[in-house]
Amino acid sequence: MIQPSIIKFLSALKKNNNKQWFDTHRNQYELIKKEFRLFVGQLINSIAVFDNSINFLEPKDCVFRINRDVRFSKDKRPYKNNLAAYFNKGGKKGGGAGYYIHIEPGKSYMAAGVWMPPSEELSKIRQEIDYNFDEWKKLLSEKSFKKYFNGTIAFKESLVRPPKGYTEDNPAIEYIKLKSFVAMCSFTQEETTSKDL
Repeated sequence: MIQPSIIKFLSALKKNNNKQWFDTHRNQYELIKKEFRLFVGQLINSIAVFDNSINFLEPKDCVFRINRDVRFSKDKRPYKNNLAAYFNKGGKKGGGAGYYIHIEPGKSYMAAGVWMPPSEELSKIRQEIDYNFDEWKKLLSEKSFKKYFNGTIAFKESLVRPPKGYTEDNPAIEYIKLKSFVAMCSFTQEETTSKDL
């Protein structure tokens, strides 16, 4: 469960995204950071039930900093308006597939999959989808997948033309052209702070 105090703090931060305000409210931030890490610890335990590769992770391994990297950005706001964590065997810095949670007032969601994998890994994923397309379609049409993830891959960024070795008439070409394979489920403000989250 996400404590309402986390949502309240993030809402205030969005309106006052500057160092002076943040420094004044640093004690409050330290409390919500601790609350979020407790929640992330619960998630690690819950995910480890079906994926023991993350069983050894600590919340600090998964939680992203609230500071934004503004070096190359036109947007110079110093802080993110969200709290987020990424779970895979390498924690937040690990490559490959994993699980992600994003808490932001009115824009909270969870996701699972692999985002923008390196070309060698991407080629292997595409090949497996091509070789096992019937299984892939079955997975996307499963009742529980449709219920939580609308039966779709969330990030639709894709190639204009088929990658090398594939043709436009391939039955799986819609998925073979994708650059990421992530399923995403948004939740409302009420769901975010509910005990069932």
